[in-house]
Amino acid sequence: MSGADPTAAAVRRGARLAILGAGVMGETLLAGLLRAGWSADDVVVTDRRPERCQELVARYGVGVAGNADAVEGAETVVVVVKPQDLDDLLDEIGPRLADGVLLVSLCAGVTTARIESRVGPGVAVVRVMPNTPAQVSQGMAAISAGAHASADDLARVHTMLAATGRVVTVPERYQDAVTAISGSGPAYLFYVVESMIEAGVQLGLPRDTSTELVVQTMLGSATLLSQTGGHPTELREMVTSPGGTTAAAVRTLEQHGVRAAFMAAIEAARDRSQLLSGE
Repeated sequence: MSGADPTAAAVRRGARLAILGAGVMGETLLAGLLRAGWSADDVVVTDRRPERCQELVARYGVGVAGNADAVEGAETVVVVVKPQDLDDLLDEIGPRLADGVLLVSLCAGVTTARIESRVGPGVAVVRVMPNTPAQVSQGMAAISAGAHASADDLARVHTMLAATGRVVTVPERYQDAVTAISGSGPAYLFYVVESMIEAGVQLGLPRDTSTELVVQTMLGSATLLSQTGGHPTELREMVTSPGGTTAAAVRTLEQHGVRAAFMAAIEAARDRSQLLSGE
């Protein structure tokens, strides 16, 4: 995997932070860090596409470089590429990673051991599973330390990811489950929202009205759950009067095995995350 064409935009080397892969999540992290007070002068990004690099320079004022040049002198290197592209990237940057560098991986399913096997023993590795609500500063990220990562390394990553939402530290053995729950989780909720909107349209509501009703109901329910600390079962029962409309709906969901389907889907996502590790 090659980085940006250095002639495509302003090249900067020796930045404190290098973000390798400026797709949706890479840009989300970049934007969050800049909102949190990081200086664009301290950040360099890479991407395969020169036009994408030009776009990021124009939007954020950061520097761009090829992958190997970007990591030269960086204190922290964030890798945000597809798992199948990771080995080639590590082969490219490995010789340029200095001892003491912190390498942060946002690559789904990839273990810290796999990364450590391709870089020097002086490189600390931290694994992260973020999710897309980070784009609106409401993300949920789980971080795990590799064999050589210290408490200070974890604290540095925690501070970085906090610019995009909430952060928890978990043992790495839980990361596949985290991927299935919060990494893929937004897609499940969007699927439910999509289904509810369509149901509203089928019941005769205008699509924009149905959309507003469903989106605000989802947002309000999540806020209620978060702020009250109530158990979801308890909050559901508050809405479910005996013999009422909600009871009829919940009974139908149970008859169709929706709970079991969600559990099976999440297990399938966990299994796929394990497969992606290549181990």
